[in-house]
Amino acid sequence: MVDLARKNLLEDIPRLLVAQAGIMFAVSLVTIETGIFNGFVRSTALIIDKSEADIWVASEEMIHLSLTTPLPVEHLLQARQIQGVDAAEGLLMRSARWRTFQGEIAPVQVIGFDPQGELFSPWNVESGQVSDLTEPYTAIIDSSVQNALDVSAVGDEAEVNFLPVEVVGITQGNQSIVSSPFLYTSLSTANAYLNARLKSSVNCTIQDGNIRCTNIYERNRDSKITEDPPPEPPPLQASDLVTYILVSAESGQDVEQLKQRLESKLVGVRAYTREEMANRTRDYWKTRTGIGFILGLGAAVGVVVGVVVVGQILYASVSDNIKEFGTLKAMGASDRVLYGVIIEQALWMGVFGYIPGMLLCLAISSISYSTQGILILITPTTAIAVFGITTVICVSAAVFAIQKVFRIDPAIVFKA
Repeated sequence: MVDLARKNLLEDIPRLLVAQAGIMFAVSLVTIETGIFNGFVRSTALIIDKSEADIWVASEEMIHLSLTTPLPVEHLLQARQIQGVDAAEGLLMRSARWRTFQGEIAPVQVIGFDPQGELFSPWNVESGQVSDLTEPYTAIIDSSVQNALDVSAVGDEAEVNFLPVEVVGITQGNQSIVSSPFLYTSLSTANAYLNARLKSSVNCTIQDGNIRCTNIYERNRDSKITEDPPPEPPPLQASDLVTYILVSAESGQDVEQLKQRLESKLVGVRAYTREEMANRTRDYWKTRTGIGFILGLGAAVGVVVGVVVVGQILYASVSDNIKEFGTLKAMGASDRVLYGVIIEQALWMGVFGYIPGMLLCLAISSISYSTQGILILITPTTAIAVFGITTVICVSAAVFAIQKVFRIDPAIVFKA
């Protein structure tokens, strides 16, 4: 019977290729949609996962990583004095406006941290060094946002909220899908950018009683704006603001007890372990946005397409070989044996469609991450789950073909 299943499968190669294309489409759609969802969810908490902090101290109003209210630097200074705290560092996150010297603007997410600290730092630095951020008005960006920010290499310059910025480093894999381009800077530089007063890019003067306005960027399109350099940003003061306080616990210190101690000593804060903070952010994007529904709908469409295509192919195959199945029945073959032939034929189709489909998805995942910085996360669990779904698709499709075998009359063999 195994030979019969393979014979039926290979009898019509063009039909087999059409079936495999349908299964590949279903496998690819389910895998890509699931991978995008997994990569999307992981990227929302990328900064949290990569930190070395045991505890993240946030405002009690915090909803997720990018939606919170700031904390005074005074809280950071107090946290360093609390029993059980080995180190405490500030993290400043807020949106700003990037402008090239050609006048093009783009939103950026400024992330200020201590370049000489130990609890947070950009990773996978391909060009430059994190220590270069100790220089004022310098920043590190990810390679995936170079085109968006019109940055070709280390050393390029632009402006952030009308203050100068020099790109001193480029990383790989440091960008979240859900955020504007990350701009990693020192705390003092970030504070200067985020507190700078935005100026107009239009310079207006009165000449002969008439107002004349010119765009300073249009005027200097081929050269940098010649202005006096801004003063070096001062260190943060107690009255300045940070977004989060990153805390590492002393060796042997119970983290839960330290969390309670931080919340009791600092007013208006909540303390989270790194895992709790990451889960809170991921849960927000999974449960309070429509991303899960949309991607799930796409995967469901892939399953339906696979069932329809494979079902049609198997039904046509059974119809074309109906006399052969009738002959087997007339020879005494049980319905169970005939059903086994059809189901095995469906399973072979599933395997032949799954392997190239999964290889295609892995190739797409690699290309999208290396060229666009978009993480399509295909884990072993995902691959196994998709294989199970593919098997269900093929077996479900075989059910339609089996209905034809149910109604076979062995006498059909003797009809003209």
